[in-house]
Amino acid sequence: MRDPITGDTRLALDLALTVRHDGAGGITDDLHDTTGLTTWVRAHHDTLPDTDGFVADEATLNAVRELRTAVRTLFARAVRPGEPSAADAARLLPLTEALRRLNAAAARTPTVPVLHWADDAEPVVRHQGVPGEGEIVSVLARAAVAFLAGADRERLRACHAPRCVRYFLKEHPRQEWCGPACGNRARVARHHERHKRAG
Repeated sequence: MRDPITGDTRLALDLALTVRHDGAGGITDDLHDTTGLTTWVRAHHDTLPDTDGFVADEATLNAVRELRTAVRTLFARAVRPGEPSAADAARLLPLTEALRRLNAAAARTPTVPVLHWADDAEPVVRHQGVPGEGEIVSVLARAAVAFLAGADRERLRACHAPRCVRYFLKEHPRQEWCGPACGNRARVARHHERHKRAG
């Protein structure tokens, strides 16, 4: 059994997964407007700063969407030689642009070392963002950097079940799809294709 995934890995994946199939053969974007971003950020209160009072504005929405495009481009690179998600195949950024966007977003908020020292533990230093404009974008970018530079990246795959546009972490050697529903759709599609060719 694998170790639980890190908060950075979960946050980077969750950002990428705001682009998903809509169940009717199309693609939906959970971050299509400021309300969508506000809802998404508040749902991540355990990993993002100051989410209770967060209300997205257009500038933050655009910054997060630009970051997500860069992250999905880098996810597509990470799954090579496999194919990228069908949602990304025609709209990948050049690698240098994706890296520039990711690194610029990560640098939007300075960090300071903060010492934590519980009574029954050794002192621990954590780097904490200085609150301000761009902090959410910076935290998301830093999570993506940590994921892409970490060991979990090797398990990243694009799901190629019909209509799916998700990325996922492979949990066992035989896993081909992001979840059981996609596995069922893929098996049904293969069965249908075999009968079509035989008939």
